[in-house]
Amino acid sequence: MTTSASVPAPATVLVFLDPAFENGRIADSSAPQLMATDQGATRGDGVFESLLAVGGKPRKLQAHLSRLAGSARALELDIPAEDTWRRAIETAISEFRGHAVPAGSGAGGADEVVVKLLATRGVEGAATPTCWVQASQPPAAGRVQRETGIDVILLDRGYDSEVGERAPWLLLGAKTLSYAVNMAALRYAHHQGADDVIFTSADGRVLEGPTSTVLLAHLETSDDGAGGSRTVRRLITPQLDSGILPGTSQGALFTAAKAAGWELGYGPLVPNDLYDADAVWLISSIRLLAPVNHIDGKEIGTPELRRQLTAELNALYATID
Repeated sequence: MTTSASVPAPATVLVFLDPAFENGRIADSSAPQLMATDQGATRGDGVFESLLAVGGKPRKLQAHLSRLAGSARALELDIPAEDTWRRAIETAISEFRGHAVPAGSGAGGADEVVVKLLATRGVEGAATPTCWVQASQPPAAGRVQRETGIDVILLDRGYDSEVGERAPWLLLGAKTLSYAVNMAALRYAHHQGADDVIFTSADGRVLEGPTSTVLLAHLETSDDGAGGSRTVRRLITPQLDSGILPGTSQGALFTAAKAAGWELGYGPLVPNDLYDADAVWLISSIRLLAPVNHIDGKEIGTPELRRQLTAELNALYATID
């Protein structure tokens, strides 16, 4: 294994993808590392992924690597091959678990590590991107929101639901470093006393959260044909062609839910579909499933049903590699 010397117990581990180091170059996160002229800093010109490692094992790694590559293609950004990223990720997780935070002491309450993959267009005038992997503790708020739920508000994103196909240069289906609007939306929600946001389109469609995918559940009881009844569980998410980012967690959960007998559906969805649902969640790779308690002040389902369905889906999600 070829890496640079380890640095003393940082809160964050940085591993740069460097041809001179087969498994990545470990850098001191307490010292400056990015050039001031790097286009990731000056223009937000780059892509990223965030994933969770549990017990030292990154979850849904292939899905994240594939989405990173797809985002890079949308930006015409040439990034290293998957194997190079995999080696750097392994180095970052190993370094973090071995030196930064003792196993089991993460804010998530388990042996969890947040792993970010970042690639920028590099220093202005250069021909190579700047790429690195970052390992750190999960935010403490994430676990709380998984357990207690969140209140959200609906915000108009300002585009109609077909703009992604009509104007691909807006990069709506790519995970880019240009997150200023998403963060502004979250700050606005916090000022309104809410925890998070669900974006809607100018033509009234439900889209996504600033850092998450929207899921909703409907339970329907029907005649089973033998004098009894059966409950149909249906899990629904907005249409992927409406200018939203394909969710890796949503995709993995859909696969597990289908195997468990859930019916699956893709929008189009409108706000009333959220209000009428038995449960709504915002799902992401780091926070995981966050049940939505209220949308614009209106309670979604009942606390008992939210807890029941969240527990059921969490159990399914725990089976995902």
